[in-house]
Amino acid sequence: MSHITLIVPELYFLLLVVALMIQSCGTREWKPDVEKWLPFGAGLGFFVSIVAYGSQGYLFWDVYKVDMMSQFFKIVIAFGFYVVVLNASRKKTISDEKRTDYYMLLGFSTFGLMLLASCVELITIYLALELASYSMYAIIPLRAKSKGAAEAGVKYILFGAVATALALYGLSYIMASQHTTYIAELAGKNWHFADNPMAVAGLCLFLGGMFFKLALFPFHFWCPDVYQGASNETAAFVATMPKMGAIVVLVRMATFLKPGLEVTTLLAVLGACSMTFGNLSALVQTDLKRLLGFSSVAHAGYIMVGLVSGTPEGLAAAAFYALAYLVMNLLVFWIISRVAVDGRNLKLHDLNGLYKKAPVLAFSLAAGAFALVGLPPTMGFMGKFFLITSAWGHGYNWLVIVLVLNSALAIYYYLGLFRHAFTEDTASDSSPVPDNGWFASAGAGMLAAAVLLAGIIPAPLFNFAVAAGKSLFGIVAVGGGH
Repeated sequence: MSHITLIVPELYFLLLVVALMIQSCGTREWKPDVEKWLPFGAGLGFFVSIVAYGSQGYLFWDVYKVDMMSQFFKIVIAFGFYVVVLNASRKKTISDEKRTDYYMLLGFSTFGLMLLASCVELITIYLALELASYSMYAIIPLRAKSKGAAEAGVKYILFGAVATALALYGLSYIMASQHTTYIAELAGKNWHFADNPMAVAGLCLFLGGMFFKLALFPFHFWCPDVYQGASNETAAFVATMPKMGAIVVLVRMATFLKPGLEVTTLLAVLGACSMTFGNLSALVQTDLKRLLGFSSVAHAGYIMVGLVSGTPEGLAAAAFYALAYLVMNLLVFWIISRVAVDGRNLKLHDLNGLYKKAPVLAFSLAAGAFALVGLPPTMGFMGKFFLITSAWGHGYNWLVIVLVLNSALAIYYYLGLFRHAFTEDTASDSSPVPDNGWFASAGAGMLAAAVLLAGIIPAPLFNFAVAAGKSLFGIVAVGGGH
């Protein structure tokens, strides 16, 4: 089955990007109108992705596979793009003449991530990753008269170039030693270091490119600086969307990372280091976005727990946690963007007394903070629960224990957000009043409801993820697919 209906979501996003490109070429008079139609366009893209979720098949000489896993991540990516567009649509931190270009670059990056979700061949993965990355290099410095944003952009480009070069170098090693770049064929190859050191070294280098996107230790250097330097709504995109692309590639490649292999143990060790380093560094941060930057380093470590288990349930847990991570972070960044109406970077003390000024935002922030810690009844709790249960008993019990200890460590700084918003009253009078309008409250309330609802009733989403995980291993999921 190789007809065009398999790639309807990708074609839709391509049309959206082309429309933005045409508008960005226009005169200044009709440029600012982009925000009148784009939120509806992005919302329709989310709907199109949901409708297309039952599609299955191969395209383009089998380098492009439409399956349950790709459709799961396309829905997640389309939802993320919709929220990011809504978040940025009312902000005035980007000058009017650059707004269409800004959305066009966001759209290009999202389109690249959509393609990445279905790529099952290493060269295609590399090209899709580059398509998703290039626009990020231009978006990050877009912050009016900010030297910090320019610095963040330069750092992201330099680190990105190094990670890309490593991935390409690793790819050449894999091709030379395993004579194929198709993931399905690589799954049947030998990945023991003693038998095939060149292939294992190449795989480690190739995965390094994915770890850069995921901000996994020690590829995390760019992360806190870029979050801090980029504008709030850009940081919301950078903090969530590129990570979805990295996770879907790692989930696909984890099908041949059996427990006990040297590469698998390396992933486990990097995961443990990432959790511990991220949480310890976040403890001492006062800048809110920098704190979230180190927190995302820790969350990258948590996702490794699902990947090293070598089971469909482990991959499903990693996919579910990716979705939870996206929704939790978009919620917190939504609130940051609404509190910092002038676009400034928030310090922790800027949240003081938020429950008086904007009760809906304060409650939503509490839901987001509890979810990021992993407290019930939130999505974050269920995500960690699935990770722990999938990995226990598969040779990496020590990693599960590290995850539990790190979750306890994270309580301190996440609940610091709650403490400032609800128990501190000494708010500074000079800072502008948070945006307390219906749009701000409705967006925060709906994201908070999603975080809580998916924590209370996780079964539909997790069963979808399990069916996707089983499809990767060639197990027919009962009642899962079409």
